[in-house]
Amino acid sequence: MNINLDEKLGMKYFSRNSENRRSALYFKAQEIMRISRRISEYLVPDLAVLNDRGTEDTNVYFTGDIIRHSHSLVTNIDKAENEYFQDNRMKYVSSVGQLTERLQHACEQLEYVNSNGREFLQILRRELQKFRKLQRIWKLSL
Repeated sequence: MNINLDEKLGMKYFSRNSENRRSALYFKAQEIMRISRRISEYLVPDLAVLNDRGTEDTNVYFTGDIIRHSHSLVTNIDKAENEYFQDNRMKYVSSVGQLTERLQHACEQLEYVNSNGREFLQILRRELQKFRKLQRIWKLSL
């Protein structure tokens, strides 16, 4: 594909800065990490309150999971893009896929919580869908 067609389709896979060559997947993972942090900050006060029996809501741990998994996405993508050996690179690619699945599962669990912030999870899920599309192309480009 020529550059003009790539720009029209919105398929720029790597940044134009030659000294800091990052993929679109890396930037999308950073965006997911920012969204995850904001959602967690919004949900934690609602979920940290003790219920009638004096116990906490077990779903509060999923808020930490989305932050942890999204942060690991960024680091594993970076490691995969900078790894020299193909076998090691494929291990990081596999871990990115597993982290994406775990992040999706945590989002599904948080959709059942009793909080006003669960509507924001739809934004994160849409971004995860976009991320998966980019991920398929990214796997082939490594």
